[in-house]
Amino acid sequence: MKILLCTPPLTQLNTPYPATAYLKGFLKQRNYDVNQADLGIEMILKLFSKQGLQQIFEEASKRHALEITENSSRILHLKDSYLQTIDQVIRFLQNKDQTLAYKITSGDFLPQAARFKHMDELDFAFGTMGIQDKARFLATMYLEDLGDLIIETISPHFGFSRYAESLAMSATHFEPIEEALQQPSTLIDQILLEVLAQHLQKTKPDVVGFTVPFPGNLYGALTCAKYIKEHHPAIKILLGGGYVNTELRDLTESALFQYVDFVTLDDGESPILKILEHLEGKRSKEELQRTFLTENNAVQKIDGNANTDIPHTEIGTPDYSDLPLKSYLSVLEMLNPMHRLWSDGRWNKLTIAHGCYWKRCSFCDITLDYISRYEEAPAKLLVDRIEQIIEQTGETGFHFVDEAAPPLALRDLAIELIKRDVSISWWTNIRFEKTFTPDLCRLLAASGCIAVSGGLEVASDRLLALMEKGVTIDQVARITYGFTEAGIMVHAYLMYGFPTQTAQETVDSLEVVRQLFENGCIQSAFWHRFSMTAHSPVGKNPEKYQVEKIGPEQGPFANNDLIHEDPLGANHALFSDGLKKALFNYMHGVAMELELGEWFDFETPPVSIPTNQIEQAIIQGFKPDEDCMNYRLYWLGGLPEAEQIDEETAQFTFYTKTDHLISEISIPMANMLGGILPTLTIQKNTTTTLLHFANKYEEATNYPFSGFLHSDLWLQLRQLGLILIRI
Repeated sequence: MKILLCTPPLTQLNTPYPATAYLKGFLKQRNYDVNQADLGIEMILKLFSKQGLQQIFEEASKRHALEITENSSRILHLKDSYLQTIDQVIRFLQNKDQTLAYKITSGDFLPQAARFKHMDELDFAFGTMGIQDKARFLATMYLEDLGDLIIETISPHFGFSRYAESLAMSATHFEPIEEALQQPSTLIDQILLEVLAQHLQKTKPDVVGFTVPFPGNLYGALTCAKYIKEHHPAIKILLGGGYVNTELRDLTESALFQYVDFVTLDDGESPILKILEHLEGKRSKEELQRTFLTENNAVQKIDGNANTDIPHTEIGTPDYSDLPLKSYLSVLEMLNPMHRLWSDGRWNKLTIAHGCYWKRCSFCDITLDYISRYEEAPAKLLVDRIEQIIEQTGETGFHFVDEAAPPLALRDLAIELIKRDVSISWWTNIRFEKTFTPDLCRLLAASGCIAVSGGLEVASDRLLALMEKGVTIDQVARITYGFTEAGIMVHAYLMYGFPTQTAQETVDSLEVVRQLFENGCIQSAFWHRFSMTAHSPVGKNPEKYQVEKIGPEQGPFANNDLIHEDPLGANHALFSDGLKKALFNYMHGVAMELELGEWFDFETPPVSIPTNQIEQAIIQGFKPDEDCMNYRLYWLGGLPEAEQIDEETAQFTFYTKTDHLISEISIPMANMLGGILPTLTIQKNTTTTLLHFANKYEEATNYPFSGFLHSDLWLQLRQLGLILIRI
């Protein structure tokens, strides 16, 4: 049986979405013939080529006689300039022609339309350096201009990271989606179907599976499914993914099954395996798992194999083969540092643990399997997978896509990476919890961690407790400062509009954010407006959070987003623009001294928290070293060069990557350190604790260890690479 797994448009332009790679790796273990395709990136590359752009201009010109905006008219008049530059720009964004950056930034190379209106902000954002970054941003705006033309003249549903997203958002009924599917195909649809047809002809599949991770993937998936049903009716079509898992859990709409044969919920490995076995005649329909299908035009949900999911340790290694890894585009859509990681560069995606180890946050869909079922994989297995992916892709950048990567699993992963000398760059999402000590942050940095993101959310202790976040503002300050000190970039997810949040709490939250930037705790952040979902504690029990659910009525198709009123809270919509404007400035290190009320065009209450709250939280710090006697010691630095000066004194020279440091110490101390430091490297698999180190010190010097903990030499050792890690 031949299987084709597809990611429909559009997810990311810079890297493949990992769902098909995970499923391909798993199914190959079960000896299935599996191919995969990222239809989104292939569609974009055909569209944004000289030939594709010629088609766009021909199609758009048919509208020129009608009323179009001045911006679209300008782009059409600059047609020749776009046709002359498009292939070069795409090669540049594929990192295949980096010297083009100098022409792009010269100002005379790219045709410019509305997206270039704020050119004066570029020097503010990039300074006089950063030619590559500036060029990538300009090239991205150039593509966005063309995207605006497509939206106005060809397809209003077009977008670079979503496709007809508005059709699938809060779509309690299927009729609007079906109506769009019955409309004549646009040029965008035609190019998408050309890409699909090529894969169908090449792979000749018996089964095609579409992953729909976001609302913006549904229309593309169903457009493809419709084509398959019309031209290859024998092919069976599967639908799954994040959007399906959250929105279609109560599916009763039979019209969907004109386009697909099976809809699966939650992790796809086990349900898809059972569907394949059913199609092969190896199991009955009643033995399917978490699968919707129709019989006599009625939707049935079959779960005859509940609780038989594939363990996280057995899902296999993601297989990225047959994806065009060298063809993805490193775009720079936003100047937000963390959002840049999302859109720039090719990242291998891997999961450390399935689900969330905390699973208490009241705004989160904690009742769903992708969060509620928590399983870890051992560090050795993870590094095995990392090495396999590096060998296959040639890329050493990893995005661990966990809901919240567990700190102890990250600790073990870091130790295993260093022990096996596997050099990668990685980033992930975490909770800002107390387990992340400054020393653990240093260990993660040594293993290749470059950035973390985490939810600060409302930045109010009362509301953090109400949403059961499990952190406090002071704790977040200390944790984020520790990451920053270790050289790891920190991004904070921020939320406004949580139930009962007052105007005072909103202003105070902004002040917390200002202080976090001012004290170097975070370098990136983004405000999100709270939304209530059906699978979250707030959505299931709105009375507890003193909000009123007012809609929508449940329908036969998608049911997740809920409309609510917050009678005790502020008018949250008023704060949106001011919060975002302030944050943009703080990320660029400016306007820190501005009164917070200046960001808003209405009267706001004065800040009620101390102006040094974050500074004081950092000063309080973590537990002193003397309280960590059972922690394990690791030495991350280079081993010192020892030289005896006289009968009582030795000289240790520590070489760092940027400098060196000389210490004169007693001969007994030199002998003790010279003997123990080599055993503390991670490669030596040390089990030495601080207590063991203390005993060695006291044996060698006959002095109490408590005094040494406050000596200059101890502080130097800690600075140079001696870390204390709880095991």
